[in-house]
Amino acid sequence: MSQLWSRLSAVVVAGGSGSRFGGDRPKQLALLAGRPVLTHTLAVFEASPLVTEIVLVLPGDWLTAIEDEAVRPFGFRKVRTVAGGAMRTESTRNGLAAATGDLILVHDGVRPLVTAAMIEAVAWAAWEHGAALAALPARDTVKAVTGEGLVEGTLDRSRLWLAQTPQGFRREVLAEALGAAGKAEATDDIGLVERLGRTAKVVPGSPRNLKITTPEDLRMAEAFLAPGPARIGHGYDLHRLVPDRPLFLGCVEIPFERGLLGHSDADVLAHALVDALLGAAGLGDIGQHFPDKDPAWAGAAGATLLAETMRQVRAAGFELVNADLTLVGEKPKIGPHRQAMRDATARALNVPPDLINIKATTTEGLEATGQGQALAAHAVAAVAVKAF
Repeated sequence: MSQLWSRLSAVVVAGGSGSRFGGDRPKQLALLAGRPVLTHTLAVFEASPLVTEIVLVLPGDWLTAIEDEAVRPFGFRKVRTVAGGAMRTESTRNGLAAATGDLILVHDGVRPLVTAAMIEAVAWAAWEHGAALAALPARDTVKAVTGEGLVEGTLDRSRLWLAQTPQGFRREVLAEALGAAGKAEATDDIGLVERLGRTAKVVPGSPRNLKITTPEDLRMAEAFLAPGPARIGHGYDLHRLVPDRPLFLGCVEIPFERGLLGHSDADVLAHALVDALLGAAGLGDIGQHFPDKDPAWAGAAGATLLAETMRQVRAAGFELVNADLTLVGEKPKIGPHRQAMRDATARALNVPPDLINIKATTTEGLEATGQGQALAAHAVAAVAVKAF
């Protein structure tokens, strides 16, 4: 199916105070599996090839702090932030004003377990119908209850669905709904579209796509994110150093008088990591996926090979736990470039930089690496079965 819209903007609304969650910090910063809740949410939209940009709507008095803790350390390239309003509708309005897409997905920043499949399904349904949302059919018997806690009656649950996000809109539909709303509020953005007399398409959501409202919700999300069994892969690569070639290591060009000879850019750190990832996921080796006789990979950057490898690893149902890379050689010294290499490798894999470790060693003048004739690299990668 070909894409019909030109740009898709994800407006991630995280402007609430989280009063029901408790504590003196926004629930967006509560730690889930060691990272802020909001970081998990952003990572899914960042990884989606459909999403052009992410407009992150934050509470104005916490904007810088949330950026510093949940956005900047994780190297998101699609994210830019705007201040939200006092109410949900105003926050969505601010997000739409900053977005450039002709298709808009609005998502709660504290629904961290949204999936790429859900994003895609809502996007296509919204483009076809004008508006769409992820939702779940009601499973339990639903009672209408008075303010005094007395049952008034039983509702027909066969027609009742529980709204989730993402909620998708053609831009003009959401703009019209927000314009007509004025200062009126709605519990979700589809509610504003309903007031126009329009309908929205329902896309099946997931019980895992829960909204973190209370500490109990956070514990449920932790359970869903519990990793499956870890698998380990090892990779090794070696290339000869030659004149008149740029030197690429860890997806970064390093100033040096010689470069590594190879069919691609010969980045030994990236190539060793590719093999480690493929090995951990049981997907063969680098020669099978990127043969050096295939002109398609001539001069290919290590970052390109890593991105394609990680796409295949994720398609096989795995996610990176961590990777440890060791460069073997006397020169160049990588200390001044280490952080740039970690950041570039992490961007290629679309993971936080703290999952990547890069170090170097020598062979004390022995063998080709010790005599300045070549550079080699070892990589170990751990992957785990994705929890959802």
